[in-house]
Amino acid sequence: MSVREVLRDRGAATYLGGVLVSGFGDSAMMLVAGVWVKTLTGSSSLAAAVNACLWAPTLFGPLLGTAADRFRRRPLLVAVNAVLAVLLPALLAVRAGGDVWLLLVVLTAVGVGSVLCDAAQAGLVVSAVPAELRGDFNGLRMTVNEGMKLLAPLAGAGLFVRWGGGAVAALDAVTFALAALAFAALRVREQPPVPPAGSWREQTAAGVRALRGNPLLVRLVGAGGAALLLSGVSSAATYALVDDGLHRPPAFVGVIYAVQGAGSVVAGIAAGAVMRRMPERVFAAAGLLLFSAGVGMRVVPSLPTVFCGAVAIGIGLPWVVVAAFTAVQQHTEPALVGRVAAAAGTVVFGPTALATGLGAGLVALADYRIQLAGSAAAGALTAWLLLLRRPRPAGRDGNLPAPRGRDTGAKSPTPPGR
Repeated sequence: MSVREVLRDRGAATYLGGVLVSGFGDSAMMLVAGVWVKTLTGSSSLAAAVNACLWAPTLFGPLLGTAADRFRRRPLLVAVNAVLAVLLPALLAVRAGGDVWLLLVVLTAVGVGSVLCDAAQAGLVVSAVPAELRGDFNGLRMTVNEGMKLLAPLAGAGLFVRWGGGAVAALDAVTFALAALAFAALRVREQPPVPPAGSWREQTAAGVRALRGNPLLVRLVGAGGAALLLSGVSSAATYALVDDGLHRPPAFVGVIYAVQGAGSVVAGIAAGAVMRRMPERVFAAAGLLLFSAGVGMRVVPSLPTVFCGAVAIGIGLPWVVVAAFTAVQQHTEPALVGRVAAAAGTVVFGPTALATGLGAGLVALADYRIQLAGSAAAGALTAWLLLLRRPRPAGRDGNLPAPRGRDTGAKSPTPPGR
Protein backbone atom coordinates (compact mmCIF):
# COMPACT_ATOMS: atom_id res chain seq x y z
CA MET A 1 0.00 0.00 0.00
CA SER A 2 1.14 3.58 -0.62
CA VAL A 3 0.40 7.10 0.50
CA ARG A 4 -1.78 7.50 -2.59
CA GLU A 5 -3.91 4.55 -1.52
CA VAL A 6 -4.29 6.03 1.97
CA LEU A 7 -5.64 9.23 0.45
CA ARG A 8 -8.02 7.24 -1.74
CA ASP A 9 -9.52 5.62 1.35
CA ARG A 10 -12.39 7.89 2.37
CA GLY A 11 -12.14 7.15 6.08
CA ALA A 12 -8.40 7.70 6.23
CA ALA A 13 -8.59 10.89 4.13
CA THR A 14 -11.39 12.35 6.27
CA TYR A 15 -9.50 11.50 9.43
CA LEU A 16 -6.36 13.17 8.12
CA GLY A 17 -8.42 16.26 7.27
CA GLY A 18 -9.37 16.59 10.93
CA VAL A 19 -5.75 16.12 12.02
CA LEU A 20 -4.60 18.69 9.43
CA VAL A 21 -6.84 21.56 10.46
CA SER A 22 -6.51 21.06 14.22
CA GLY A 23 -2.74 20.66 13.89
CA PHE A 24 -2.48 23.96 12.02
CA GLY A 25 -4.27 25.91 14.76
CA ASP A 26 -2.40 24.19 17.59
CA SER A 27 1.02 24.80 16.04
CA ALA A 28 0.23 28.48 15.55
CA MET A 29 -1.05 28.82 19.11
CA MET A 30 1.90 27.00 20.70
CA LEU A 31 4.34 29.49 19.23
CA VAL A 32 2.29 32.58 19.93
CA ALA A 33 1.24 31.69 23.49
CA GLY A 34 4.75 32.03 24.92
CA VAL A 35 5.40 35.23 22.99
CA TRP A 36 2.03 36.57 24.16
CA VAL A 37 2.82 35.89 27.83
CA LYS A 38 6.30 37.37 27.50
CA THR A 39 4.87 40.50 25.85
CA LEU A 40 2.24 41.01 28.53
CA THR A 41 4.35 40.24 31.61
CA GLY A 42 7.99 40.51 30.59
CA SER A 43 8.53 37.24 32.50
CA SER A 44 10.53 34.47 30.84
CA SER A 45 9.48 31.98 33.52
CA LEU A 46 5.78 32.58 32.87
CA ALA A 47 6.42 32.27 29.14
CA ALA A 48 8.08 28.92 29.78
CA ALA A 49 5.06 27.86 31.86
CA VAL A 50 3.05 27.81 28.65
CA ASN A 51 4.77 24.62 27.51
CA ALA A 52 4.38 23.14 30.98
CA CYS A 53 0.61 23.67 30.81
CA LEU A 54 0.42 21.97 27.42
CA TRP A 55 2.63 19.01 28.36
CA ALA A 56 1.61 18.39 31.99
CA PRO A 57 -1.61 16.49 31.10
CA THR A 58 0.56 13.90 29.34
CA LEU A 59 1.63 12.70 32.78
CA PHE A 60 -2.00 11.72 33.43
CA GLY A 61 -2.23 9.81 30.14
CA PRO A 62 -3.29 6.41 31.55
CA LEU A 63 -6.17 8.00 33.51
CA LEU A 64 -7.34 10.08 30.55
CA GLY A 65 -7.01 7.04 28.30
CA THR A 66 -9.34 5.15 30.62
CA ALA A 67 -11.89 7.94 30.19
CA ALA A 68 -11.51 7.77 26.40
CA ASP A 69 -12.17 4.01 26.39
CA ARG A 70 -15.54 4.55 28.10
CA PHE A 71 -17.01 6.25 25.02
CA ARG A 72 -17.32 5.69 21.31
CA ARG A 73 -14.24 7.30 19.78
CA ARG A 74 -15.80 9.31 16.95
CA PRO A 75 -18.44 11.09 19.11
CA LEU A 76 -15.77 11.74 21.75
CA LEU A 77 -13.49 13.39 19.17
CA VAL A 78 -16.36 15.52 17.92
CA ALA A 79 -17.30 16.56 21.46
CA VAL A 80 -13.75 17.39 22.64
CA ASN A 81 -12.96 19.46 19.54
CA ALA A 82 -16.32 21.27 19.81
CA VAL A 83 -15.75 22.10 23.49
CA LEU A 84 -12.29 23.49 22.77
CA ALA A 85 -13.69 25.52 19.87
CA VAL A 86 -16.13 27.14 22.32
CA LEU A 87 -13.52 27.58 25.05
CA LEU A 88 -10.72 29.27 23.11
CA PRO A 89 -12.59 32.54 22.31
CA ALA A 90 -12.43 33.23 26.07
CA LEU A 91 -8.84 34.27 25.40
CA LEU A 92 -10.12 37.40 23.69
CA ALA A 93 -10.48 38.71 27.25
CA VAL A 94 -6.69 38.47 27.84
CA ARG A 95 -5.44 42.05 27.52
CA ALA A 96 -2.96 42.61 30.39
CA GLY A 97 -0.49 40.76 32.56
CA GLY A 98 -3.14 40.12 35.20
CA ASP A 99 -5.16 38.10 32.68
CA VAL A 100 -2.40 35.59 31.94
CA TRP A 101 -3.89 33.10 34.42
CA LEU A 102 -6.83 32.67 32.03
CA LEU A 103 -4.47 31.87 29.17
CA LEU A 104 -2.67 29.25 31.27
CA VAL A 105 -5.97 27.65 32.35
CA VAL A 106 -7.24 27.43 28.77
CA LEU A 107 -3.95 26.01 27.52
CA THR A 108 -4.08 23.36 30.24
CA ALA A 109 -7.56 22.45 29.00
CA VAL A 110 -6.16 22.23 25.47
CA GLY A 111 -3.46 19.88 26.79
CA VAL A 112 -6.07 17.66 28.44
CA GLY A 113 -8.11 17.67 25.24
CA SER A 114 -5.05 16.71 23.21
CA VAL A 115 -4.36 13.67 25.39
CA LEU A 116 -8.02 12.60 25.20
CA CYS A 117 -8.01 13.06 21.42
CA ASP A 118 -4.79 11.10 21.00
CA ALA A 119 -6.24 8.20 22.98
CA ALA A 120 -9.53 8.29 21.07
CA GLN A 121 -7.77 8.60 17.73
CA ALA A 122 -5.62 5.56 18.44
CA GLY A 123 -8.78 3.53 18.94
CA LEU A 124 -10.53 5.08 15.97
CA VAL A 125 -7.64 4.25 13.63
CA VAL A 126 -8.25 0.57 14.35
CA SER A 127 -11.88 0.96 13.19
CA ALA A 128 -11.46 3.54 10.42
CA VAL A 129 -8.22 2.53 8.73
CA PRO A 130 -7.58 -0.96 7.26
CA ALA A 131 -4.69 -2.79 8.91
CA GLU A 132 -2.65 -2.84 5.69
CA LEU A 133 -2.86 0.96 5.47
CA ARG A 134 -1.91 1.83 9.05
CA GLY A 135 1.84 2.07 8.53
CA ASP A 136 1.39 4.50 5.64
CA PHE A 137 -1.38 6.30 7.49
CA ASN A 138 0.66 6.89 10.64
CA GLY A 139 3.60 8.07 8.55
CA LEU A 140 1.35 10.44 6.60
CA ARG A 141 -0.14 11.73 9.83
CA MET A 142 3.38 12.50 11.02
CA THR A 143 4.03 14.34 7.75
CA VAL A 144 0.89 16.42 8.22
CA ASN A 145 1.85 17.33 11.79
CA GLU A 146 5.42 18.26 10.87
CA GLY A 147 4.26 20.20 7.81
CA MET A 148 1.98 22.26 10.01
CA LYS A 149 4.92 23.02 12.31
CA LEU A 150 6.69 24.57 9.34
CA LEU A 151 3.77 26.68 8.07
CA ALA A 152 1.50 27.45 11.03
CA PRO A 153 4.01 29.34 13.21
CA LEU A 154 4.56 31.84 10.39
CA ALA A 155 0.82 32.42 10.08
CA GLY A 156 0.47 32.68 13.87
CA ALA A 157 3.34 35.15 14.15
CA GLY A 158 1.86 37.29 11.39
CA LEU A 159 -1.55 37.36 13.04
CA PHE A 160 -0.02 38.18 16.43
CA VAL A 161 1.99 41.09 15.07
CA ARG A 162 -0.99 42.50 13.17
CA TRP A 163 -3.95 41.84 15.49
CA GLY A 164 -2.60 40.35 18.73
CA GLY A 165 -2.95 37.00 20.50
CA GLY A 166 -6.74 37.05 20.44
CA ALA A 167 -6.68 36.65 16.66
CA VAL A 168 -4.56 33.51 16.96
CA ALA A 169 -6.91 32.13 19.62
CA ALA A 170 -9.82 32.75 17.24
CA LEU A 171 -7.93 30.93 14.47
CA ASP A 172 -7.32 27.96 16.77
CA ALA A 173 -11.02 27.93 17.72
CA VAL A 174 -12.00 27.80 14.05
CA THR A 175 -9.64 24.91 13.38
CA PHE A 176 -11.07 22.96 16.33
CA ALA A 177 -14.55 23.54 14.93
CA LEU A 178 -13.45 22.32 11.49
CA ALA A 179 -11.85 19.26 13.07
CA ALA A 180 -15.12 18.49 14.88
CA LEU A 181 -16.96 18.69 11.54
CA ALA A 182 -14.39 16.44 9.87
CA PHE A 183 -14.70 13.77 12.54
CA ALA A 184 -18.50 14.09 12.46
CA ALA A 185 -18.36 13.35 8.71
CA LEU A 186 -16.28 10.21 9.28
CA ARG A 187 -18.25 7.08 8.47
CA VAL A 188 -17.01 4.23 10.61
CA ARG A 189 -18.48 1.23 12.36
CA GLU A 190 -17.40 1.21 15.97
CA GLN A 191 -17.95 -1.55 18.45
CA PRO A 192 -19.84 -0.32 21.53
CA PRO A 193 -17.48 0.45 24.43
CA VAL A 194 -17.04 -2.38 26.88
CA PRO A 195 -19.12 -1.71 30.02
CA PRO A 196 -16.83 -0.53 32.84
CA ALA A 197 -15.70 -3.33 35.10
CA GLY A 198 -14.09 -2.41 38.37
CA SER A 199 -12.94 0.94 39.66
CA TRP A 200 -11.21 3.67 37.67
CA ARG A 201 -7.94 2.55 39.20
CA GLU A 202 -8.47 -1.04 38.09
CA GLN A 203 -9.42 0.00 34.57
CA THR A 204 -6.39 2.28 34.31
CA ALA A 205 -4.16 -0.49 35.63
CA ALA A 206 -5.55 -2.82 32.94
CA GLY A 207 -4.17 -0.55 30.24
CA VAL A 208 -0.78 -0.35 31.93
CA ARG A 209 -0.71 -4.15 32.35
CA ALA A 210 -1.58 -4.62 28.68
CA LEU A 211 1.38 -2.47 27.74
CA ARG A 212 3.77 -4.10 30.20
CA GLY A 213 2.57 -7.59 29.28
CA ASN A 214 3.62 -7.28 25.64
CA PRO A 215 7.42 -7.51 25.33
CA LEU A 216 7.38 -6.03 21.82
CA LEU A 217 5.44 -2.95 22.94
CA VAL A 218 7.63 -2.55 26.02
CA ARG A 219 10.70 -2.39 23.83
CA LEU A 220 9.27 -0.08 21.18
CA VAL A 221 7.61 2.32 23.62
CA GLY A 222 10.72 2.31 25.81
CA ALA A 223 12.82 3.11 22.75
CA GLY A 224 10.46 5.98 21.92
CA GLY A 225 10.78 7.38 25.43
CA ALA A 226 14.57 7.08 25.31
CA ALA A 227 14.66 8.82 21.91
CA LEU A 228 12.54 11.76 23.13
CA LEU A 229 14.61 12.00 26.33
CA LEU A 230 17.85 12.16 24.35
CA SER A 231 16.27 14.59 21.91
CA GLY A 232 15.44 16.95 24.76
CA VAL A 233 18.94 16.69 26.22
CA SER A 234 20.66 17.23 22.86
CA SER A 235 18.29 19.99 21.74
CA ALA A 236 19.23 22.02 24.82
CA ALA A 237 22.74 22.28 23.36
CA THR A 238 21.51 23.81 20.10
CA TYR A 239 21.92 27.43 21.21
CA ALA A 240 25.49 26.71 22.35
CA LEU A 241 26.15 25.02 19.01
CA VAL A 242 24.87 28.03 17.09
CA ASP A 243 26.80 30.50 19.25
CA ASP A 244 30.10 28.78 20.03
CA GLY A 245 30.31 26.38 17.11
CA LEU A 246 28.76 28.10 14.12
CA HIS A 247 29.19 31.70 15.34
CA ARG A 248 25.68 32.64 14.25
CA PRO A 249 23.00 34.73 16.00
CA PRO A 250 20.46 32.93 18.24
CA ALA A 251 17.71 33.31 15.63
CA PHE A 252 19.65 30.87 13.41
CA VAL A 253 18.28 28.08 15.63
CA GLY A 254 15.02 28.52 13.71
CA VAL A 255 16.80 27.70 10.45
CA ILE A 256 18.19 24.47 11.89
CA TYR A 257 14.77 23.41 13.14
CA ALA A 258 13.21 24.23 9.77
CA VAL A 259 15.70 21.90 8.09
CA GLN A 260 14.93 19.24 10.70
CA GLY A 261 11.20 19.72 10.06
CA ALA A 262 11.74 19.18 6.34
CA GLY A 263 13.42 15.89 7.18
CA SER A 264 10.40 14.90 9.27
CA VAL A 265 8.08 15.55 6.34
CA VAL A 266 10.17 13.17 4.24
CA ALA A 267 10.20 10.65 7.10
CA GLY A 268 6.42 10.52 7.27
CA ILE A 269 6.01 9.98 3.54
CA ALA A 270 8.58 7.19 3.46
CA ALA A 271 7.61 5.52 6.75
CA GLY A 272 4.98 3.13 5.40
CA ALA A 273 7.14 1.86 2.54
CA VAL A 274 10.12 1.31 4.83
CA MET A 275 8.03 -0.40 7.52
CA ARG A 276 6.80 -2.98 4.99
CA ARG A 277 10.38 -4.09 4.39
CA MET A 278 11.47 -4.71 7.97
CA PRO A 279 10.08 -5.70 11.40
CA GLU A 280 8.98 -3.01 13.82
CA ARG A 281 12.08 -3.37 16.00
CA VAL A 282 14.43 -2.97 13.04
CA PHE A 283 12.50 0.05 11.77
CA ALA A 284 12.67 1.73 15.19
CA ALA A 285 16.36 0.85 15.55
CA ALA A 286 17.06 2.35 12.13
CA GLY A 287 15.35 5.54 13.28
CA LEU A 288 17.45 5.59 16.47
CA LEU A 289 20.66 5.14 14.49
CA LEU A 290 19.73 7.96 12.11
CA PHE A 291 18.91 10.16 15.10
CA SER A 292 22.20 9.27 16.79
CA ALA A 293 24.18 9.95 13.63
CA GLY A 294 22.46 13.32 13.24
CA VAL A 295 23.22 14.33 16.83
CA GLY A 296 26.81 13.19 16.40
CA MET A 297 27.21 15.32 13.28
CA ARG A 298 26.41 18.41 15.34
CA VAL A 299 29.69 17.95 17.18
CA VAL A 300 31.44 19.13 13.99
CA PRO A 301 31.13 22.95 13.74
CA SER A 302 30.45 22.94 10.01
CA LEU A 303 27.21 24.32 8.57
CA PRO A 304 26.75 21.62 5.87
CA THR A 305 27.44 18.89 8.44
CA VAL A 306 25.00 20.39 10.94
CA PHE A 307 22.32 20.65 8.24
CA CYS A 308 22.87 17.02 7.24
CA GLY A 309 22.60 16.08 10.90
CA ALA A 310 19.34 18.03 11.21
CA VAL A 311 17.87 16.09 8.28
CA ALA A 312 18.97 12.78 9.84
CA ILE A 313 17.38 13.73 13.17
CA GLY A 314 14.22 14.86 11.37
CA ILE A 315 13.91 11.47 9.69
CA GLY A 316 15.05 9.20 12.49
CA LEU A 317 13.15 10.60 15.48
CA PRO A 318 9.66 10.35 13.90
CA TRP A 319 10.37 6.80 12.77
CA VAL A 320 10.88 5.68 16.38
CA VAL A 321 7.59 7.30 17.43
CA VAL A 322 5.67 5.95 14.42
CA ALA A 323 6.96 2.43 15.10
CA ALA A 324 5.86 2.55 18.75
CA PHE A 325 2.32 3.83 18.21
CA THR A 326 1.67 1.77 15.09
CA ALA A 327 2.60 -1.34 17.06
CA VAL A 328 0.21 -0.28 19.85
CA GLN A 329 -2.62 -0.14 17.29
CA GLN A 330 -1.73 -3.53 15.81
CA HIS A 331 -0.99 -5.53 18.95
CA THR A 332 -3.56 -4.29 21.48
CA GLU A 333 -7.11 -5.46 22.05
CA PRO A 334 -9.47 -2.79 20.58
CA ALA A 335 -11.26 -2.22 23.91
CA LEU A 336 -7.93 -1.27 25.51
CA VAL A 337 -6.33 0.72 22.71
CA GLY A 338 -7.14 4.13 24.22
CA ARG A 339 -5.65 3.26 27.60
CA VAL A 340 -2.58 1.57 26.15
CA ALA A 341 -1.95 4.41 23.68
CA ALA A 342 -2.30 7.00 26.45
CA ALA A 343 0.05 5.04 28.71
CA ALA A 344 2.50 4.78 25.84
CA GLY A 345 2.17 8.53 25.27
CA THR A 346 3.10 9.18 28.90
CA VAL A 347 6.23 7.03 28.57
CA VAL A 348 7.25 8.55 25.23
CA PHE A 349 6.41 12.23 25.73
CA GLY A 350 6.36 12.61 29.52
CA PRO A 351 10.16 12.95 29.96
CA THR A 352 10.39 15.85 27.48
CA ALA A 353 10.21 18.67 30.03
CA LEU A 354 12.63 16.90 32.39
CA ALA A 355 15.06 16.27 29.54
CA THR A 356 15.06 19.91 28.47
CA GLY A 357 15.87 21.04 31.99
CA LEU A 358 18.58 18.40 32.35
CA GLY A 359 20.09 19.44 29.04
CA ALA A 360 20.10 23.09 30.04
CA GLY A 361 21.96 22.21 33.22
CA LEU A 362 24.53 20.14 31.33
CA VAL A 363 25.23 23.00 28.93
CA ALA A 364 26.16 25.18 31.91
CA LEU A 365 28.51 22.52 33.31
CA ALA A 366 30.35 21.12 30.29
CA ASP A 367 31.25 21.72 26.67
CA TYR A 368 28.18 21.28 24.46
CA ARG A 369 30.09 18.82 22.26
CA ILE A 370 30.40 16.39 25.17
CA GLN A 371 26.63 16.58 25.64
CA LEU A 372 25.98 15.91 21.95
CA ALA A 373 28.48 13.07 21.75
CA GLY A 374 27.01 11.47 24.87
CA SER A 375 23.47 11.69 23.49
CA ALA A 376 24.61 10.17 20.19
CA ALA A 377 26.32 7.28 21.97
CA ALA A 378 23.28 6.66 24.20
CA GLY A 379 21.01 6.59 21.15
CA ALA A 380 23.21 4.03 19.41
CA LEU A 381 23.27 1.91 22.58
CA THR A 382 19.46 2.04 22.75
CA ALA A 383 19.25 0.83 19.15
CA TRP A 384 21.59 -2.06 19.94
CA LEU A 385 19.53 -3.05 22.98
CA LEU A 386 16.36 -2.92 20.88
CA LEU A 387 17.86 -5.45 18.46
CA LEU A 388 19.62 -7.56 21.08
CA ARG A 389 16.96 -10.21 21.54
CA ARG A 390 13.74 -11.07 19.81
CA PRO A 391 10.73 -10.31 22.07
CA ARG A 392 8.22 -13.07 22.67
CA PRO A 393 4.91 -12.85 20.76
CA ALA A 394 2.08 -11.06 22.56
CA GLY A 395 -0.03 -13.30 24.69
CA ARG A 396 -2.26 -12.69 27.66
CA ASP A 397 -3.17 -9.62 29.68
CA GLY A 398 -5.30 -7.98 27.06
CA ASN A 399 -2.86 -8.19 24.14
CA LEU A 400 -3.68 -9.59 20.74
CA PRO A 401 -1.38 -12.04 19.01
CA ALA A 402 0.46 -10.80 15.96
CA PRO A 403 -1.71 -10.51 12.83
CA ARG A 404 -1.97 -13.65 10.77
CA GLY A 405 1.01 -14.23 8.56
CA ARG A 406 3.31 -12.05 10.63
CA ASP A 407 5.85 -12.88 13.31
CA THR A 408 6.50 -9.98 15.64
CA GLY A 409 10.22 -10.30 15.07
CA ALA A 410 10.45 -11.63 11.50
CA LYS A 411 10.59 -9.74 8.27
CA SER A 412 7.25 -9.65 6.46
CA PRO A 413 5.65 -7.68 3.62
CA THR A 414 2.64 -6.95 5.83
CA PRO A 415 2.95 -3.58 7.60
CA PRO A 416 2.58 -3.28 11.35
CA GLY A 417 -0.46 -1.52 12.38
CA ARG A 418 -0.10 7.27 16.84
